Amino acid sequence: MVTPGRRAYAFVFPGQASQRAGMAAALLAQEPAARSVFQVAGEVLGLDLGAVCTEGSDALLTRTDVAQPALLTTCVAWLTVLQSRGLSPRLLAGHSLGEFSAWVAAGVLDFPQAVRLVRRRGELMEEAAQRRPGGMVAVLGLSDEQVAEVCRRAAEAGVVVPANYNSPGQVVVSGEERALERALEEVRRLRGRAIPLRVSGAFHSPLMDDAARAFARLVSEAPLNRPRIPVVANASAELVTDVGGVRAAMSRQMSSPVLWSASVARMLAEGVEVFIEVGPGQVLTNLIGRISPQARALPAGAPEDLPIILEEVLG
Repeated sequence: MVTPGRRAYAFVFPGQASQRAGMAAALLAQEPAARSVFQVAGEVLGLDLGAVCTEGSDALLTRTDVAQPALLTTCVAWLTVLQSRGLSPRLLAGHSLGEFSAWVAAGVLDFPQAVRLVRRRGELMEEAAQRRPGGMVAVLGLSDEQVAEVCRRAAEAGVVVPANYNSPGQVVVSGEERALERALEEVRRLRGRAIPLRVSGAFHSPLMDDAARAFARLVSEAPLNRPRIPVVANASAELVTDVGGVRAAMSRQMSSPVLWSASVARMLAEGVEVFIEVGPGQVLTNLIGRISPQARALPAGAPEDLPIILEEVLG
């Protein structure tokens, strides 16, 4: 393994809504190590995720029970490629679902175990979304306090809460459709903007409580390892370094808000200078740039990204 070079770096993994049609096409065409990850996923799940991630439609990839294992597999495939180039980060974190890719990178779970767990997580969340329908909306241009007040006002129409504290001026809210409609009215009144997200339920909200309890029972029985690399957990923005902390973080994550801004701030305080987004898209790269304009954030979701990353962190 190559010793980390000039700058301390972290791997960060994107969450649901970063998936897109064809997201693994170039990766699978050029990287044999990535193909082996997809082969394992197919053997474990009995589902050809390689086909899903190269030929599957956007509609298919919006289904939570498909999107979650597909995105996990794509991220772990990219992780395998980076590890094959000798990269070993100081810290790990993932946004929502992306935290499970971080657990794999930390050695907490092996990949077959992770993909089984994530598929069940997706199924539980999809079932919860069918029982209690809802959605998520990104609110732009308002402060955290303003968004909290929007949710308090909109809660007269139903469940709605801040779900993802993504960056200054971007907070995702999650809840029932009538309450989200009321929240949109409040956002417009305050001259903010709102963008519906491509998800099938009200994640990180009380509508996921039943699913979270069922998933916590699975987590309590799962064999887990102590993290080899600390993981900054979504629900607390704290470093997780032991198995007890892993179980608590996994169990809380589904219905708790994602403290992404605070998680990035914690990694910066721990000395991280470069953030490498491992997986499709550049959602986290862009968010980190808004959280800390001084931080260097690089995507690792296309083959042409690799030389830039290697030069940046290994010299």
